[in-house]
Amino acid sequence: VPVVTTLELDANFAAQMKNSKSNPLIIGRIHVDQAQLGAMDDPAGAARAFVEQLLPYADDDRRRPYFDAWVSYNEPVANNAEEMQRLAAFEAERVRLLGDRGIRSIIGNFATGNPTDLALWEHFLPAVQAAQQYNGWLGLHEYAAPTIYYLTDPQKEGRYPGVSPQDEGWLTLRYRKAYNQYLKPAGLAIPLVFTECGVDGLVQPGQRPGPTDAQGWRDFQSYWAENGFGLWGPGAYIEQLVWYDEALRQDDYVIGGCIYALGTSGQWLSYDIQGPAAGVLKQYLSVHVS
Repeated sequence: VPVVTTLELDANFAAQMKNSKSNPLIIGRIHVDQAQLGAMDDPAGAARAFVEQLLPYADDDRRRPYFDAWVSYNEPVANNAEEMQRLAAFEAERVRLLGDRGIRSIIGNFATGNPTDLALWEHFLPAVQAAQQYNGWLGLHEYAAPTIYYLTDPQKEGRYPGVSPQDEGWLTLRYRKAYNQYLKPAGLAIPLVFTECGVDGLVQPGQRPGPTDAQGWRDFQSYWAENGFGLWGPGAYIEQLVWYDEALRQDDYVIGGCIYALGTSGQWLSYDIQGPAAGVLKQYLSVHVS
């Protein structure tokens, strides 16, 4: 299913996207400070404060027909069980407050490789239970570098690794560990959206192969050409994203994913797929979108 995550909350912009041929699900996000879970002594109060900030957008009659769900904190980091319990309490209360108004929440939105300790998922289950009750979704970010296959089970296969429903990974395909070990056994395999995904050199800096200063996919084009992953960078990147798409389609709880990014600027230009990459992606989606 086509999915878009956006910080641009203009109602006309959202209507234009929703009324396009692809008719995407649209996920909204507002600018808020990063979560400080170590200092969050009143998660329910924090949730109420967040909802007060969000409602002028999420409960606006001009926007409600077009936005399908809303996220909260971007890439919250829980360093221990207590912090994850606070995040779960915050998210559960936010889900309820918005759900009582008929507004869907996307919980989590953890960064790539997070939570670093998979056992912390156990402490996030109350939020997942609330999301299940209110028809909410789980959001995750998954990136890898120098290729999107890096640290997955099939990475040793090179340019055309293939993927099976049993394959997992430490960065991409990590979501399967969370579902297989925690969510499915608890009866909480709620719908999943990747609110960001792609190739990101800032993941595991100094530990991964490839150019040390590389950030977005554009910075890895020479590495791909030199190491057998394709001579033409835009095509090589979409080839990797197609592999990832094939993996997501193997799990019926996955709704879709948002490639980061389209139409960005400044320090994020190396991630932007505008241009030839978007053209190749459009060709693929014209026959594979569902």
